[in-house]
Amino acid sequence: MNVILDDGFLFGLGAFETMAVYGSPIFLEKHLERLERALEFLGISQRVTEDEVYWFLNKEGMAKGALKIVVSEKNKLFLPRKNPYREQDYKKGFHMDFARTRQNEDSPFTYHKTMNYGGCILEKRWAAGNGLDEMIFLNGRGEICEGTSSNIFFVREGKIFTPETASGLLPGVMRSYILENYEVLEQRIAGGEAGQFEECFVTNSLMGIMPVVQLGRYCFENRKTADKIRRVYLETIFSW
Repeated sequence: MNVILDDGFLFGLGAFETMAVYGSPIFLEKHLERLERALEFLGISQRVTEDEVYWFLNKEGMAKGALKIVVSEKNKLFLPRKNPYREQDYKKGFHMDFARTRQNEDSPFTYHKTMNYGGCILEKRWAAGNGLDEMIFLNGRGEICEGTSSNIFFVREGKIFTPETASGLLPGVMRSYILENYEVLEQRIAGGEAGQFEECFVTNSLMGIMPVVQLGRYCFENRKTADKIRRVYLETIFSW
């Protein structure tokens, strides 16, 4: 694999997508649409087509796992790897805390999946080193926005809530799936309001739907909604 040291690899001016593969890439169209938006934002003319993705998967004989696509001005990389999430992770549920740094809701980079990802990586590493699964960012106003690699949802009295996009978050593909298939209230949620909810779960394209046991000093014993949504999601993708 030859990489050209362009502005993507020298200054982070590139974009990427990571998708689950179960026989075929899950939500491929949505991933490529989001990738295209990020590339347009960065002024990069390269694009990735569905045919290119399927050609690579067929060449690699890849039927299950995760595929990361990285695009910069002079590079287009397809990187296969294992899906790191295991069934025992879902049984245990995630233990999380609030990130040590704040998310910048005023930065346009916040709303695109670019190679400017260092802040998330450092927080993710800190979490792993301290026995946690994920860190959740607050924005400059002290509102919950997203995790280092996930979107976050809460449940109260059977209603699902999630931070509004303007709070400072990357609109995830799995987040989109839930918004399209369930009634979800998008609103500002202050960090101190997390304790007002009965349930919490996080999502991304590789984990799908992950129940949350703890967020900082707040604990969530209920996981009924997350388990139900995950069951329906798995039934959907495995029926394709």
